[in-house]
Amino acid sequence: MSNEKDWETFKQKFNGKSGINLNDYKPTQMQRRITNLMTRHGVSTYSGFFDLIDGNQQLYKDFVDYLTINVTEFFRTPEKFGELERQVLPDLLAKHSKLNIWSAGCSIGAEPYSLAIILSELTPSTRHRILATDLDVEILAKAKRGIYTSNEFKNIPQPREKKYFKQVETNYVISDDIKARVEFKRHNLLLDKFESGFDLILCRNVVIYFTEEAKDALYRRFFAALKPGGILFVGGTEAILNFRDIGFQSYLPFFYRKPF
Repeated sequence: MSNEKDWETFKQKFNGKSGINLNDYKPTQMQRRITNLMTRHGVSTYSGFFDLIDGNQQLYKDFVDYLTINVTEFFRTPEKFGELERQVLPDLLAKHSKLNIWSAGCSIGAEPYSLAIILSELTPSTRHRILATDLDVEILAKAKRGIYTSNEFKNIPQPREKKYFKQVETNYVISDDIKARVEFKRHNLLLDKFESGFDLILCRNVVIYFTEEAKDALYRRFFAALKPGGILFVGGTEAILNFRDIGFQSYLPFFYRKPF
């Protein structure tokens, strides 16, 4: 199989093509994922695999999807969304009547649309800002369309299903009102500048393959992007062990607050 020089050359070429720096990803897991794809396509070297995806737009797109793990659903981890609805958002709304929220690594849009649904019920007359970003432009296009399968839809209670979606054949289409509450934008978390002044940032199930150094740098940038009193919400396998060193306070499990 490929040697270290071949791997380094692949990373450089792929970074030049995609803007994704694989040095920020855990090498063992990333090499395993790529090697699986190489075997599937009958390629024995990283350079050969790069040539393959460089010459085939669909394969390249599939590979980026494979790397960025676009798996999501509405109200993913319902118990945590319950805490968000019952405690976190009301706490934030008690301090600011209009919230500035960022769903980082939003994938197909299920997370920011879930937020929009909750906020439309908590504060019907207020349009909060919900920024939703992702690296993958194809995934963002799907998010903007707002059309979902039953698998992505499984955690939505029936009253909300009836109120915010219509069924078209086997798919579910989100209402125009909820769609209009979310602003989608391409953004590379490891490369691009961050906005600031957020009340709430969600970054869930995004950093699973990042190195510890990349995660630490990312969480410090999120800390800087939050308002005093703002909250970062991370995934269920992504507890921030050094949150105190960064400056966060523990608010709830997997919710971290920037001190006032």
